[in-house]
Amino acid sequence: MKIKFKKKILYSKLILGLICLIIAPITLLRNEDLHWSDYIYFIIGLLYLTHYAYDVTHQYLEIEDGVIKKNSLYGFRKKLNLKDIDTIKKFAGDYTLKSYDTELKIKTSIIEDHSLTSLVKVLSELDLPQEKSPFVSIS
Repeated sequence: MKIKFKKKILYSKLILGLICLIIAPITLLRNEDLHWSDYIYFIIGLLYLTHYAYDVTHQYLEIEDGVIKKNSLYGFRKKLNLKDIDTIKKFAGDYTLKSYDTELKIKTSIIEDHSLTSLVKVLSELDLPQEKSPFVSIS
């Protein structure tokens, strides 16, 4: 199951990348003496478009075979076994999943609504004590 980014987040990366790629040739054509810094807009535009393509393909989180993975282009993919989670904390709408040696922070403000519902369902099905999960209701 993929937990998807909000479309607004994805489209902002696409638009910024395209704007930089439009500005790049204008900057290059305006200058007679080209320096390495004149290629900055082109590089930034390519980075944004690469980030957009990566995020569209991999999305924010993947939950498969009892493992939750947080995808990141410019860093390491963090992953955590669902059975190893011993504490879930909720602060300012975001979730922090903790195991013995790993901590995974999930920003809910960038998750699509339908995907957020799916994520909450998966997390609420974990067998955690009431004091270690925000999902356990008081009976």
